[in-house]
Amino acid sequence: MGTPRYLLSKLVQLFLTLFAVLTIAFVLFRMIPGDPVKVFLKQTGAKYSPEQIDDLRHEFGLDQPTFPNQYVIYMGDMLTFDMGYSTVNYPGTPVNEVFWGRMGKSLVLIATSTAVSILLGVLMGIYGGWNRGKKFDLASMGSSLVLYSMPEFVLGMIFLLIFSKWLHLFPSGGYESQPHPVPYTALDHFIDVLNHMALPWLTLMLAYLGEYYLLMRSSLLDVLGEEYITLARAKGVREKNVLRRHAVRNALLPTVTLIALSFGFVLGGVITVELVFSYPGVGLLSYDALKNQDFPLLQATFLYSAWGVLIANLIADLTYGYLDPRVRTA
Repeated sequence: MGTPRYLLSKLVQLFLTLFAVLTIAFVLFRMIPGDPVKVFLKQTGAKYSPEQIDDLRHEFGLDQPTFPNQYVIYMGDMLTFDMGYSTVNYPGTPVNEVFWGRMGKSLVLIATSTAVSILLGVLMGIYGGWNRGKKFDLASMGSSLVLYSMPEFVLGMIFLLIFSKWLHLFPSGGYESQPHPVPYTALDHFIDVLNHMALPWLTLMLAYLGEYYLLMRSSLLDVLGEEYITLARAKGVREKNVLRRHAVRNALLPTVTLIALSFGFVLGGVITVELVFSYPGVGLLSYDALKNQDFPLLQATFLYSAWGVLIANLIADLTYGYLDPRVRTA
């Protein structure tokens, strides 16, 4: 009986949070100094008649006399996913077209590196916590603390210096070689993309590996001290079953929460990583939009990122309720 109510409450929280995020975005991007129309005219250098300038203001929703009128139009656009047109970076191009054209590159980078860092971090945390104080635990603890305390862009610049400048193993940046070598088959293109993605992927993967390891190890050690673990051992349950059936399942709960919460930090980290490696994804797109004051494009990257974080948290809440039935009935 608790499952439908639990799901409904989480969906209500999601929509309320989304409404708050949309409102904050509306206020925030209208507090940024500068007139989008003036910036657009300055960047293009073209001469526009007063009528054309008025049309631009109408297109940007800036011709409305009051904030409430602009807010109503803004919410209507957001509900229909109408993000407008890029004003500076790609003048006249729909923002959705620009964003999703870059999102594919970032999604591959983020999804694969995060999945590997979660998998390795959790497995290493389980093994290290179960073998506390041994060589593997001590070595992984030291390296995880170093990786956890190091900013992503610093780690990226170290890799760039070592693997690109000194060893010449990987390209220094970009998404693919330009111009393409001849002949250039589909397999050659795939290998070329992987070669360019290697350093930013390795940076993101290692940057968050230590975080998952430290939390999983700490959580497992806490669970191993619980009375039900002692009871299971006293009943003669084999050690591997104590670990798999009793300890790990309960120790995963804080890790699930961290995975959802860290999704926002991964999006923040990917901006600096893509900037260091000139990787043409959403992170670099956000930086360019902020630098050039392309407000529609900047607003879209902010909102889509916020929606991604909210969906990740919803998935984490549902997973948490599955792992611990007490949460659904609380």
